[in-house]
Amino acid sequence: MIETIRNAEYGWFLWLNGFHSPFWDSIMFAVTHRLTWIPLYVFIIFYLFTRLRPNAFYKLVFILAAVGLSDRITSGLMKPYFARFRPCHDPTIGHLVHVVGGCGGQYGFASSHAANSFALMLAFILICPKNIKWKYFLIPWAILVSYSRIYVGVHYPTDLLAGALVGMLTTLIIYLIINQFNQSLLSETK
Repeated sequence: MIETIRNAEYGWFLWLNGFHSPFWDSIMFAVTHRLTWIPLYVFIIFYLFTRLRPNAFYKLVFILAAVGLSDRITSGLMKPYFARFRPCHDPTIGHLVHVVGGCGGQYGFASSHAANSFALMLAFILICPKNIKWKYFLIPWAILVSYSRIYVGVHYPTDLLAGALVGMLTTLIIYLIINQFNQSLLSETK
């Protein structure tokens, strides 16, 4: 049974990783690179302090805590514990993987990129007022960042799903804890 699941994931990964070209290689390399998104992060901080002023500092701390804890759980706990090879390091299929920009660390379960982008996405959606519709742009952004990790050959689909779940659950738990102690801290009113 486990072998069947593993083979199915290999197939899905190789199929998704197989859609490559020099043009898309450069695009996906940029998408997956953390520094590419600095303007987005600066915009979010600017937006917090100019448009979501009540408790903007606490909202920023909430976002940073959600992303930081998600990253720590995936990179510091899950990857060493599960010790699952990245596709590009996997002796079974590594020779079939299209790698863009290097393979990275040896282990990939769960994806920190997915955890961090989904944590940021959900944290920002939770603290924004309901009438701010552009915040939902972060959903396709998180999906794109996650897919880029398959494209560049460093994560299996389940690495991304687990990372996304860790990011969203971590964010939701922190949000619920904060609201349990201080309901106004992350809201629009003081």
